[in-house]
Amino acid sequence: MWPRGGMVTQRIANPFIPVRFWAWPPKEAKMDKEILKIAQNTKNLSFLDNHTHFAKLKNSTCGDEIKIYLIVKKGKITNFKYEGESCIYCQASASLLSRNIKNKFINEIQFLLKEINNLFKNKKITCDKEWKKFLKIMNKSNILRKDCLLLPVKATLKALKN
Repeated sequence: MWPRGGMVTQRIANPFIPVRFWAWPPKEAKMDKEILKIAQNTKNLSFLDNHTHFAKLKNSTCGDEIKIYLIVKKGKITNFKYEGESCIYCQASASLLSRNIKNKFINEIQFLLKEINNLFKNKKITCDKEWKKFLKIMNKSNILRKDCLLLPVKATLKALKN
């Protein structure tokens, strides 16, 4: 039986697809090309054998899972690797984090990672120029994917606590 009325008459209707999916995905929900570009950098996507710090975290809302491996020497992160099964937003966040966190002191990183949450609120954060790269992906336009973007940050903080 063919559905009738309104929007249905403007499109060729498929009786096997429920009406609520005919206009999916929404036209205004375009993925930012910057996120794809950042996520394509998989230089630090691997396992790290001799890690000193490790954390595994799972996002309960969407099922993303990430593992963070760190090597910390004399209070400084010398190596950062990650792996997991996650969406493109989580991968972009982990990739950007892995490139910017190396050769930084732990106390500086812990402060800045806690400040990242303010990026979604359009608040000014006090940080170096290299941390401003996070503004590209962590902003109000990606607020719906906040949990995905913050998963690598939370996992890194958890790893540094251990």
